[in-house]
Amino acid sequence: MLWNGQESQVDFRKGSATMLTFIGLGLYDKTDISEKGLCYIRNADHIFLENYTSRLMGTSFEELQKYYGKTVSLLGRKDVEQHPDELLNRAESENVAFLCAGDPMVSTTHIDLRMRAAARGIKTAIIHAASISSAVCGLSGLQNYRFGKSCSIPFPEKNWFPTTPVDVVAQNLSLRLHTLVYLDIQDEKYMTVPEAVVLLERMAAEKKIHIPLYIGIARAGSDEPIVRAGSAETLKSVNFGLPLHILIVPADLHDMERSYLEMFAGL
Repeated sequence: MLWNGQESQVDFRKGSATMLTFIGLGLYDKTDISEKGLCYIRNADHIFLENYTSRLMGTSFEELQKYYGKTVSLLGRKDVEQHPDELLNRAESENVAFLCAGDPMVSTTHIDLRMRAAARGIKTAIIHAASISSAVCGLSGLQNYRFGKSCSIPFPEKNWFPTTPVDVVAQNLSLRLHTLVYLDIQDEKYMTVPEAVVLLERMAAEKKIHIPLYIGIARAGSDEPIVRAGSAETLKSVNFGLPLHILIVPADLHDMERSYLEMFAGL
């Protein structure tokens, strides 16, 4: 392997390291991964992919395995948060790659896993990749330093309708900060922007909060992402197409932010 014409100082030969490497896969398809990340995967002893915090919608699990030339084990939420022993046990004596869409350490569950590994004396490393938390700034034109605390909207269940997301939005709006709203994933069910707007408007109505503007984004990282800005009624009528979707509740806009949304998001 060469970097700037020089041979890499990292030895990727099988058995050369015992560690747990967190590798971000980027936003949309198999080619979004960095060259460094791909090299680590192809030389790892074991590869695990978690697919509950986010997913690469521009590829399939089978395509990923073919691209890597390796067998990949899928992990669900319980496998990572409650029962990570198989993964950690292997990392004590072998080179293990832990894969996720986006950037590894945006999710607190991955931070927790790294801390668990360190507590067991397992060496860890991170290979970063593009994250939706930064991509939304480029797609929407909103300034990254103006984002406050993010929140997630889960699918409501019988006798359970959380309103915490609108509390986060209201607090951010009072501070003139934008809110990034992550949308729920359950098995093969993906929340859409219109569904999220309906839920957030219901929460807002219960607490007598007015949300004047929304920005919906679909398929960030693809060749043809969709970005639309407007009122709740406007976004509820937009067909955002295939997942993944994400929502932004912007605060008062700077002139440049407004101009960008007018040019690229139909405001």
